Amino acid sequence: MHVAVVGSGPSGVYTAQSLVQQDRVPGVRVDVLDRLPCPYGLVRYGVAPDHEKIKSLQNNLRTVLEHERVRFFGGVEIGPAGVPPARLRECYHAVVYCVGAAADRRLGVPGEDLPGSCSATEFVSWYSAHPDVAVHGCGPPDRFVRGVDTAVVIGVGNVAVDVARILARGAAELAATDMPHEALGVLADSRVREVHMVGRRGPSQARFTTKELRELGSLPDADVVVDPEELALDPAYADPSGLPAASRRNVEVLRDWAGRPPRGRARRIRLRFYLRPVAVTEAAGRVGGVRFERTLPDGHGGVTGTGTYEDIAAQLVLRSVGYRGVPIDGLPFDPAGGTVPHAAGRVLRDGAVSAGEYVAGWIKRGPTGVIGTNRPCAKETALSLLDDAPALARRAVPADPLAALRAAGAEPVEWPGWLAIERAEVELGRSLGRGSVKIPDWAGLRAAARGAALG
Repeated sequence: MHVAVVGSGPSGVYTAQSLVQQDRVPGVRVDVLDRLPCPYGLVRYGVAPDHEKIKSLQNNLRTVLEHERVRFFGGVEIGPAGVPPARLRECYHAVVYCVGAAADRRLGVPGEDLPGSCSATEFVSWYSAHPDVAVHGCGPPDRFVRGVDTAVVIGVGNVAVDVARILARGAAELAATDMPHEALGVLADSRVREVHMVGRRGPSQARFTTKELRELGSLPDADVVVDPEELALDPAYADPSGLPAASRRNVEVLRDWAGRPPRGRARRIRLRFYLRPVAVTEAAGRVGGVRFERTLPDGHGGVTGTGTYEDIAAQLVLRSVGYRGVPIDGLPFDPAGGTVPHAAGRVLRDGAVSAGEYVAGWIKRGPTGVIGTNRPCAKETALSLLDDAPALARRAVPADPLAALRAAGAEPVEWPGWLAIERAEVELGRSLGRGSVKIPDWAGLRAAARGAALG
């Protein structure tokens, strides 16, 4: 059996692991393909640079990608601009798509497209050195924080916490990370002094984890301010004993912060609740703030508007209200859920199983869970594929699909090329007096990868 896994993030690597570390179908080989020259998906390009413990998960993923029956092919686009899915399917006994959820959900309010209003993902991609940022020419290097003293982050999940923390963290602390040097310099010069993180529901329904939340309170130069009156609007605030353990801990942390006076630090993070954005307001042709409607619990887990409004002046608005899957060329798609229809990971076309096509991760189940949630999801898909293996293996495929991929126009970055990128990033960091520093552009990554052949 020779299987292609499209996507080298956690779901893709866990799928590969489940296929090569089993005895039911001996000798399964897996090629892990990624559009980017670098592996690890959101672990490299979505986890905040100051989260070294989570980023160290790359070491576990590396072990799988270095397995003797696993190959990594980076820089391989699947779709109209690259290898057609039908051609890919001809090269392998089975293909598993683990492509995540690439689109951001929008607020759907007036003013959302004003300069200074963007998705948190754009900000994360910028400070994480995603190479597409340079390609799309999104503006000057300091576009996010130029002239900004107040920012509003809409959303109360872990990504919202990350971007709020990065905006409020001192540059000296970030210098020890692999953040690209240009972004580090911009943040060092930032004048942002106040960050509002705002949710439309209450603290007991916030999506951030307690560990992420507590990190805000450990920032040496930032006060965390919580309004006790907003906490009190939550029915679970007075008695959180009936909440899930994670939500209960969140409420306890917020209650503790609400009882503390500010210490007069250089920056301030305000956690706000029961405020729903209704418009991004304008000032001089760009973002001037956000208008919110006060909400109240409706008794059924949701909220209802009160007709009372509050304006928060700001020069930067980052929306962090979730992700959404996008259609994959050649595969069916459910626009309502932003996923590929499936049965236990088997792709369904008009309700019938499409032989040899599978999905895992967010494109399978939607953008839910944490990194570890991808492991059982990937295992379910791998078990379905292994159940189907006797029928799949009867189909003739090339002995080595690599030649066919190249004939289709792909120029794969193989594992030695990725190792060369790693070495180049260490050298870049050394030249800047830092540790390893990410290369932020396609040209630089490709040039570094070519160094493997030259070396």
